[in-house]
Parts: sequence; C-alpha cells; structure tokens
Amino acid sequence: MNLASPTLGILGGGQLGRMLAMAAAQLGIRCHIYAPERDSVAAEVAAAFTCAPWHDSQGLARFAAACSAITYEFENIPVEPMKALPAHKLNPALRALEVAQDRLKEKRFIEDLGGRPAPYHPVDSIEDLRTAMDRIGTPGILKTRRDGYDGKGQWRIESRRDADAIRLPNTGLVYEGLVRFAAEFSVILVRGADGEIRFWDSAQNVHADGILATSTLPPAPVVLEQVADARALAAKVADTLGYVGVLTLEFFATADGPVFNEMAPRVHNSGHWTIEGARTSQFENHVRAVCGLPLGDTSLTARGIAMRNLIGDDALSASALLADPANHLHLYGKAETRAGRKMGHVTRLEP
Repeated sequence: MNLASPTLGILGGGQLGRMLAMAAAQLGIRCHIYAPERDSVAAEVAAAFTCAPWHDSQGLARFAAACSAITYEFENIPVEPMKALPAHKLNPALRALEVAQDRLKEKRFIEDLGGRPAPYHPVDSIEDLRTAMDRIGTPGILKTRRDGYDGKGQWRIESRRDADAIRLPNTGLVYEGLVRFAAEFSVILVRGADGEIRFWDSAQNVHADGILATSTLPPAPVVLEQVADARALAAKVADTLGYVGVLTLEFFATADGPVFNEMAPRVHNSGHWTIEGARTSQFENHVRAVCGLPLGDTSLTARGIAMRNLIGDDALSASALLADPANHLHLYGKAETRAGRKMGHVTRLEP
C-alpha cells in the first residue's frame, strides 16, 4: 500500500464495512465504499462512496484506480465482475469467495482438507431430496447452495410430508442432517501476506431463529477441548487459499470432536467482541493484513466477555444499556427497524 496516501476500497456497504472503515481511520487510512445500494451505513463513515451495480465495469475500474488496496465485507458479491479488479490489490483473493459462496463446494473443499462437515447430499429435484432423506434421515435442513444467511434460504424438514409441501426454488440446494452438539463455536484467525497466522480466543455462540444471538468467553470446557483441532483445520484452509485477512470458520462441538458448519471469508459477527475484548480487534487486524501492515496482538483484555446482538426492537433499549458502565454499545446507524434485522450489538466486559 502507498502509505503517502493510503485508501482502502471496501466492496459492500453494510455494518461490517462500517466497522472496518472506523478501524482504518484510526490507522490514518481512508476508505472508499463500493455498493449498489444508495442507503449505506458504511458510506456514512467513509471518505468516498461509489454507488453502482456490481456489473458496472467502468464504475469498478474507477473505484479500483482510486484505491491502494481492496477488500470486501460480505461474501455474496458476484465473482465474475470482480475478476476485472487488479488481483494484487484484492484480498482475500477471489478463490475464497468462490468456495464460500457455494455450500456444496465449501463442504467438499473442507472434506478434501480432512475436515468433517455435517452429513449432506446435493439436491436439484424432489427426487434428490427424497434420496437425501433416505440416505441421511430426518430431521434435516434444506438450504440453498448460494445467498442464504441469518436463517434465510433454509427449510427444516421433519418428515416426507414437510418435503412434499416445499416448492423447491429453481436453484441448487443441499440437504444437511442435523448434528447433535453440545455447543457452537467459531474460530477466527487473521493471516498476513507473509503467511503469519494469529488466532483470537474462540467464543461460544448461541443462535435464535438462525441468527447469532450471543457470543461468550470463556466458552464451555467441551469447546476448549476441541479448539486445537478446529484451529488446525482453519489454518489449513487459510494456507491452502493463500488467504490474506480475517477468516472465520464455525463449528459444532460434538461428542466425536468438532464438526464444520460454514466459513466466512471476512470479519464475522461472532468476533464483534474483539473491539473491546481483544488488544487488536478483528476489524483492525483485517485492515492491517490487507494493507500489508504488521499484525496486532489478539490476546484478551478481560477475563469474561459477552456480546449480544441487538435485533429489531432490541435497539430501542440503548439508554438502559448505556446506564451500565460495563456495557459497550455499538449501533449501526440503520434508519429502519424491522424484525430479524441486526441494528447493533452490546459487549460486556468482566475484569
């Protein structure tokens, strides 16, 4: 990166881009947001904003020319137009996007590296779904291969009756068997261009209606016992992809060891606690990595940490949350409150 006039381009205009831009500003790095939506909470805190479609080749070219380095804040960006961006500026590289965007491709990639995903079967027709149910059993979850997040694009199937009632979308799907687990946890790492990898402590996660509700440290003993194996897989993923930046893998802690759930080639909701709870947050370390700067210390700043998402009307309790000095409140500046929408988060530290 040209340190005389550093500008980090961020593809995507949501709250992750907002927090990346805020972390970059502390390092004296300007941010330029590129997003198709005019309403962008990331653009509110950035130095520049290009509002243009993902397939606008001229818009992307002007954006790239204005940036010293480029990254992205979510993984559902179309890959094909991004191939026109200068590869030496873009991190993580497009291969990480290609793997993470397709659940079937992602699971096979993990298996090739020796990881263990939940039992699965590809589904392109109702006959495929019936075969999957016969092979894996019920209950299970039918998921779209692409674009699903926070519980979207998913159907819980208890029986053949449930399956027959679903009108399958005209897109690829994957059926997953339910995993019996004691806890959910995530492994979040940052990898520099030189191959150095640093991990944050793993938080235990609780989801509600498919959306992350809380992340807590320290996690339960069953999680602590499985973190080493999960980290080994995460490091193998990062090294295989030649990854630069923050990478997240989510796991189920089971009686037979960690079972891979999904990966995110970006900063992650389950790492929001690192803003106050780690010496260097996931956002700052991602900026450092993609801008070619030395990585920061990932150690904890407190013995106990609890992060809670503020979803929908939960954000209306801001005044009450601020009355407790142990709370650190982050609101994302979204004007419209609606059910299932992440409006902010609050992190509580116990010294």
